[in-house]
Amino acid sequence: MHAVILAGGKGVRLRPYTTTLPKPLVPIGDQYSILEIVLHQLARHGFRTATIAIGHLGHLIRSYVGDGGRWGLKIDYAVEHSPLGTIGPLLTLRDNLPEDFLVMNGDILTDLDFADLLAAHRLGGAGLTVATYRRQVNIDFGVLKTQDGEVVEFAEKPTLDYRVSMGIYGVSKRALGRYEPGLPLGFDELVLDELAYGCHPREYPFEGYWLDIGRPDDYDRANAEFGALRSVLLEGVDA
Repeated sequence: MHAVILAGGKGVRLRPYTTTLPKPLVPIGDQYSILEIVLHQLARHGFRTATIAIGHLGHLIRSYVGDGGRWGLKIDYAVEHSPLGTIGPLLTLRDNLPEDFLVMNGDILTDLDFADLLAAHRLGGAGLTVATYRRQVNIDFGVLKTQDGEVVEFAEKPTLDYRVSMGIYGVSKRALGRYEPGLPLGFDELVLDELAYGCHPREYPFEGYWLDIGRPDDYDRANAEFGALRSVLLEGVDA
């Protein structure tokens, strides 16, 4: 089982924390970085190899992680000299990747079973499987649906339910075959192209713990919750 960890972004929304550190290396709970937690989890779930796509301050990630030996992983690196989006880095790696592999953002805290997601992806037969999470959005206004100048539906301050992408995917190489390496490609473009070609991605619904650390509020929440969640996120790791 192979994983690709996307760690090349500048982390603009998380400034000032990311002024001198790449986002995957910001500390959680004063002891572990986000990336270290992810690497522990991958190893525990049976992954033995990983590629880290680096860009902004990538030399710090390479220096910190090294060859991955302390986690029981064999790690190599793909360097983004210019931003390539979520999927773009995979295109330059395509020839060296297995047929099915895991892709994840390097700024996620979750207790999702990465091995089970990859197994479900292989079983599902789609080129792309998206881990999804339920999100509710509270609307603070009365919402109207209008047609031909008339109000035909009304809801007072409704709560909307969505399934959102967790930033964790099962990917097959065949889903990348139509794209040219070296050009930017976003996750949104890949999904829309898959739909346009009639190749519907599969869903991997998840109801456990998930936090995308994109903003300072998310980072503060991660640190506040880490003490209670440490044994879940770092199962098998001594305190």
